[in-house]
Amino acid sequence: MTTLENRPHTALLVVDVQNGVVDGAYERDAVVANIGTLVEKARSGRVPVVWVQQTDEEFIEGTEEWRIVSELTPEDAEPKVLKEYGDSFEETDLEGVLSKLAVGRLLVTGAQTDACIRGTIHGALTRGYDTILVSDAHTTEDHTSYGAPPPDAVIAHTNLYWAYETAPGRTAGTVTTAEAVGQIQPSS
Repeated sequence: MTTLENRPHTALLVVDVQNGVVDGAYERDAVVANIGTLVEKARSGRVPVVWVQQTDEEFIEGTEEWRIVSELTPEDAEPKVLKEYGDSFEETDLEGVLSKLAVGRLLVTGAQTDACIRGTIHGALTRGYDTILVSDAHTTEDHTSYGAPPPDAVIAHTNLYWAYETAPGRTAGTVTTAEAVGQIQPSS
C-alpha cells in the first residue's frame, strides 16, 4: 500500500529506548517488555529491527544515559541509527537503511511520545511510509510541571489521533503489541 516503489517489507523501529530517555517514564517496565516481545517476534520472523538513538550534548555516545536499556539488546547485525533531532529521518541514514531492506511499512515503538515518537511517525508518513504506531509500546515522562497533560493523557491522545491519520496512498494507524505480533509475517 505504501507509495514507495519496490518496498514490500515491514521493519520494527525502536526509537530512543535509552537509559537517560526512559528512566522515570510512564509505565516504563511494561512498555519496555512490550518492545521486547515485538523485537523477539520480529527476529523470529526475520523482520528487520532498526534501533534509533538520540545522540547530542545531553546523550553523549558511549555514556550510560545514551545506552539502550539493559532489557533490550540490539544484535550486531541490526541497523543502528544515530540522530540529533526528533524526527528520526532528519539528517540521518535511516532512509538509506530502510531502502536497502526494501522497507515501506514501519511499526514504531519507543520514547518519547510527545517528542521523538510524534516527530518520527509524522516524518515517516510524509516520506511515503505506511506508519503504524504500537499503542502500548511507546511512553513519555511527566511534563505536567511545564503545563503539559499527564503522560497517560499524552499517550492516549497520540494513539487517538494517529488511529485516524490519513495520507494519499499510505496507511497510518495504531495496533496493540498483541495485534502487531499477529501481523508480523516472515520476510522473504
